[in-house]
Amino acid sequence: MEYIRKVSVGSDYKSAMNYIVGQPVLRTYTIHVIKQEDDGEIKVYVENKKNEVFLWKSFSIAMPSSLEYNVNY
Repeated sequence: MEYIRKVSVGSDYKSAMNYIVGQPVLRTYTIHVIKQEDDGEIKVYVENKKNEVFLWKSFSIAMPSSLEYNVNY
C-alpha cells in the first residue's frame, strides 16, 4: 500500500493548494489521511481533538493534482 504524504491541487504547481498529512487546518483539525480512490478521486480526511475523523475535501480526477508519497526505507 502506498501512503500519500502530500497532494498539490491546481494547474500551476507553483501556485497550487497544498495539503499535507499532519497539517493543522480550520483551527481545531489536523489532516489525518489523504486517499486516492480506485476511480482516481482524491479525498482528504481531517481529525479533531476527540480523534473523530471526517471527510473534508474531495477532488475529482479532472482536477489537476500532484501526489507525493511517503518514502520509508
